[in-house]
Amino acid sequence: MNAKELKQYLADAPPSVVRLEIQKHFEALTDSQKRYAHFISRASFAGNRIVLRQVSPESESIYDFILAVHKASGGDWKALADKAGVDEAGLSAFLQYAAQFLGNSGNYKSFGDSKFIPRCDEKVFEALASTSSDAEKHYKATNGAIFATDKPGLLHLGFPDEGHLTTYYPDSPSITKDEVDAVAKWMQKAGLLPENTRLRKTEGGDFEILIASAQTGIPSDGGDIGNQTEYQISDGPLDGKMVKLIYGDYAPEMSAITGFIKKAAENAENDTQKKMHLAYAKSFDEGSLLAFKDSQRFWIRDQGPMVECNIGFIETYRDPAGVRGEWEGFAAVVNQERTRAFGELVRSAPGLIPLLPWSNEFEKDKFLSPDFTSLEVLTFCGSGIPAGINIPNYDDIRQSEGFKNVSLGNVLSAKAPDEKIPFIKNEDLAIYQKHRDAAFEVQVGLHELTGHGCGKLLQETAPGEYNFDHKNLPTSPLTNKPVTTWYKPGQTWGSVFGGLAGAYEECRAELVAMFLSCEFSALKIFGFGDGSTDMDGEAGDVLYASYLSMARAGLISIEFWDPKSQKWGQPHCQARFAILKAFLEAEDDFCKLEYKNEDLSDLTIKLDRSKILTSGRKAVGDMLQKIHIYKSTADVEAGSKYFSDMSNVGLEYWGTKVRDVVLANKQPRKVFVQANTYLDEKTGKVSIEQYEPTVEGIIQSWAEREEA
Repeated sequence: MNAKELKQYLADAPPSVVRLEIQKHFEALTDSQKRYAHFISRASFAGNRIVLRQVSPESESIYDFILAVHKASGGDWKALADKAGVDEAGLSAFLQYAAQFLGNSGNYKSFGDSKFIPRCDEKVFEALASTSSDAEKHYKATNGAIFATDKPGLLHLGFPDEGHLTTYYPDSPSITKDEVDAVAKWMQKAGLLPENTRLRKTEGGDFEILIASAQTGIPSDGGDIGNQTEYQISDGPLDGKMVKLIYGDYAPEMSAITGFIKKAAENAENDTQKKMHLAYAKSFDEGSLLAFKDSQRFWIRDQGPMVECNIGFIETYRDPAGVRGEWEGFAAVVNQERTRAFGELVRSAPGLIPLLPWSNEFEKDKFLSPDFTSLEVLTFCGSGIPAGINIPNYDDIRQSEGFKNVSLGNVLSAKAPDEKIPFIKNEDLAIYQKHRDAAFEVQVGLHELTGHGCGKLLQETAPGEYNFDHKNLPTSPLTNKPVTTWYKPGQTWGSVFGGLAGAYEECRAELVAMFLSCEFSALKIFGFGDGSTDMDGEAGDVLYASYLSMARAGLISIEFWDPKSQKWGQPHCQARFAILKAFLEAEDDFCKLEYKNEDLSDLTIKLDRSKILTSGRKAVGDMLQKIHIYKSTADVEAGSKYFSDMSNVGLEYWGTKVRDVVLANKQPRKVFVQANTYLDEKTGKVSIEQYEPTVEGIIQSWAEREEA
């Protein structure tokens, strides 16, 4: 790999380390609420090693190596460097790498799924490892993977048969996408949910489904599909092969998580919270995703808690097949002032959703008003922290029982000093800087509530039973003819659209938010304007900043497209790039990329503010209508082709010139320093400690978290 190719994989120098400010919000809680939050935090972080193992084979050893070097330093990094014979530049490179590693819970970017490597010679790490026997042991266990770049395909996460790295199919170098898909179809038919599983192919060609659970054998009451653990496949491409269920994946971690969650149940504020955590405990103990779905039902009903949480194998972005979940857990304190605005948005949603570009036949029969809260994050364990969340991800629960939305306020507000903003024109910079946070809050709110919360899947829910009028089929607005496809019994959105589902759904939710943000009544809910259509006022500024932000997000997303495999490494980025292309293809020169220099070094975004409500919104609406109807009707063939075409980069203009200038201007992604909580067993009181927003601070926070 040449120097130019290698440059994009170097760790950020320096990473953008910011602190999640939480102390004043935490201190406002009662003692019982603090204990409740503490045990959820401990349960969440008890799964950190699961996250590490879900990223790469070497991540857990790198984690232990970093903590061992920290311990050897005794807090005096300069003295340690002198002892190891490492100069200031070498020590800085180690600390920057360590901070980025801990911020991503692994050596692959949580946003982009590409590997990052230190900006120093390997001898620096070897020297630091020599300072203690533990550090040396853990460094040797990484088997040279920290610096390895000899196999370019392994610099990205993905399917093994495409040359990429994944740990969702451990010890299975010969497993193919077709085999993964065939096992997924067997699981779907058997009724076994996939989120808490991994898949292993044996040397004999059979398959083992590893189920995350504290128990290492089948539960006494049986698993989610009964007492049987071995099954013969008698049809399809795996005819004659065996599938074996193996319980106890991540058993030590799942046992610790179960214990902490039971403690959270003991400190619950009400019976609904208690039932939720006991359902969590059953799920984590026995490996039951049916119990986990029950926990989510109770979670939906736990309306307006002071401490909000969710925990489990949640998002499926990192599994190449898009069905297995990554471990995630959070505890957060509700910001009641900001939550009031979101409550008004929830109340307004039934009036906003009918404005979307499809008839009521493609919309839920009734909008299930969710809890929508603004949260200040205490703890978020996972490979990355989002700005907003809409869960649960189970469509049967979302469609008939409801969901929740959360906006993570201290994630949104965390800023790095002297942050640069490339690609925005000088004349737009003041408006963009002043209103981008407000625009982002509006985007997150509409994205999570109305975006992920809207839409109906046309389903044959059981043989001969439908959730739509099957005798008078709905008319597709795309063809003006009756629909011809829908979801068959047992099929889900994820199982039909597979690995494309994550990016596709993020695109749909982003488009809904862009479309509805043009409603000035929605902007008024967030405190901008008086509801009148005034593009020259504050609401117009927020709307302009929102469209500029989306265009810029689409442009810089190209960093996360790999020219070698010609594939996207991040679902949100693929979605935003597709929307940028819709902007650029809009009528009347709504959006253009402008430059004078042949190498595009002066590239900026030109977006016509006066056309947002006309050609801009029309482009968004046209794309949204296609994306939504294809999803609603399970038209995977047309939907996949359309979305793939819109997010196609290619190797010429976009994949070379534009990507080169984006990489030359890329800004480090934020990594967050989180607080720790400590319980005094004698008094039952919980204290909190926050850390400095520095590379040393983030390492210290993780070291003390591990020791607690």
